[in-house]
Amino acid sequence: MKIVSLVPSITEALFDLGLSEHEIVGRTKFCIHPKDKIKNVPIIGGTKNINIEKIKALQPDLILANKEENVKEQVEALMGEFKVTVTNIETVEDNYYLLKNLGKLLGKEERAQLFNLKIYDILHHAKLETKVKAAYLIWKNPYMTIGSDTFIHKILAEIGFENIFKDKTRYPVITTEDLADTDVIMLSSEPFPFKEKHIEELKSFYPDKKIMIVDGEAFSWYGTHIAKCENYFKELREEIHSMQI
Repeated sequence: MKIVSLVPSITEALFDLGLSEHEIVGRTKFCIHPKDKIKNVPIIGGTKNINIEKIKALQPDLILANKEENVKEQVEALMGEFKVTVTNIETVEDNYYLLKNLGKLLGKEERAQLFNLKIYDILHHAKLETKVKAAYLIWKNPYMTIGSDTFIHKILAEIGFENIFKDKTRYPVITTEDLADTDVIMLSSEPFPFKEKHIEELKSFYPDKKIMIVDGEAFSWYGTHIAKCENYFKELREEIHSMQI
């Protein structure tokens, strides 16, 4: 089976489930994991601007897309000629079924189940002892955060954080003043590449708050990625608990 993946985290999952570059024949420029294998797979554009002619030339048996990450019109343009599966991952349960269905489709059921069990185990052991109010920022100029209908929100909730913007949806724009009620301000490493200097900027407003850079991939990459973040979440839990002492 020849597959084109239009979703970075799904591309990673396909490799983790045991596929090779002979089966994964096309990917986006944002598909960066696993680094050693991905370099051999042709790029067919970005997630929002795919090159339809390049995809047609590859003649895939299956194209994997995502409701949020890809452009509806571009995906629909491919549906007339190819089998296209559009995913929509908002919860940990959605992610479970994504891997289960990929496992069934690819004849990798056992491997998919092992990843699912690992993810549930990691999230269970990452859970904080008490609720911590958090704001998770994904963009600057303007500041943008995450609402309750996002995968990031569900991961935060799963490990014991209370998103102070849980009454919002998608990716709302906020101001510095809106962060007053939070215990922790998380600055994601992606899509905006927050750095230490951005921590200092917010410290000038909130000198006593915990402000930290967090691994955006650990919170937003569904598929198999969380299964590789055991140490990261363990260290995050310890860091938050040390803050509470």
